[in-house]
Amino acid sequence: SGLSMDIIKHIINDTVEFYKWSLTIADKRVQKWPLMDSPLPTLAISSSYLLFLWLGPKYMQGREPFQLRKTLIVYNFSMVVLNFFIFKELFLAARAANYSYSCQPVDYSDDPNEVRVAAALWWYFISKGVEYLDTVFFILRKKFSQISFLHVYHHCTMFTLWWIGIKWVAGGQSFFGAHMNAAIHVLMYLYYGLAAFGPKIQKYLWWKKYLTIIQMVQFHITIGHTALSLYSDCPFPKWMHWCLIGYALTFIILFGNFYYQTYRRQPRRETTAKPGKALHNGAFNGALTSSNGNAGKTDEKPAAAESGRRKRKGRAKRE
Repeated sequence: SGLSMDIIKHIINDTVEFYKWSLTIADKRVQKWPLMDSPLPTLAISSSYLLFLWLGPKYMQGREPFQLRKTLIVYNFSMVVLNFFIFKELFLAARAANYSYSCQPVDYSDDPNEVRVAAALWWYFISKGVEYLDTVFFILRKKFSQISFLHVYHHCTMFTLWWIGIKWVAGGQSFFGAHMNAAIHVLMYLYYGLAAFGPKIQKYLWWKKYLTIIQMVQFHITIGHTALSLYSDCPFPKWMHWCLIGYALTFIILFGNFYYQTYRRQPRRETTAKPGKALHNGAFNGALTSSNGNAGKTDEKPAAAESGRRKRKGRAKRE
């Protein structure tokens, strides 16, 4: 056991040393911004989220679900405004800084346009923390079937991974997926906000199906954009490109599973009298991404989102 303790000590020391070294190449501009100095606040928020995910349903077990209709309307429309602001800032700042859509290295200078891009990306990161409320509202309304693994995975990883994005690469190519995803989130939260008005409005939401398609397209564009950067040897951190592709693939797999459970499996299942399971699974994924109605949560995860969106679709009618 002395040996294994030594190995553990070495691993811890190496990790601490690596982290200290990594801080030397972190973005000095964002260091004093809220939540950016240390990863601990972000990790604490994500841990509280997971804790609520575990304790919330236990607390709600014997209680009536909250309706939260007005809250959801206010929340969803506030998210429309926030995402529109992020999209507008990233789009205009990138245009002013003459950003390339095929290869844009990070510029850590204090150029006002570069700082504006970094600030908009910081707001994007913050919005991913606010989106934890998607799940909180599901739990308070006892819509447990909407909280799939996909949903939780999407929310937790987006917020946590974007802390890394802001700390080291708040600029350059990071703008691409974020501004595309923010635009899609405007539509998504608009859909959820209108849907919160109830059945009277729901019949006008014929376009929800197209949200799913847009999310799918977003997802493929993200992978294509990243692959192009790698192919053209763009001077943007390679590790980030590979991580992004790996991350996107996890969504493709989860979404594929969701799609299969929802669209392939179900007819057969119903005959075997186990519709509950297929549904739950589908939801599970869908929800995940759809969380509040957030299906398209991240740029990298459109798939997830998508799945969420689809699930949601079917679900809205049944509810």
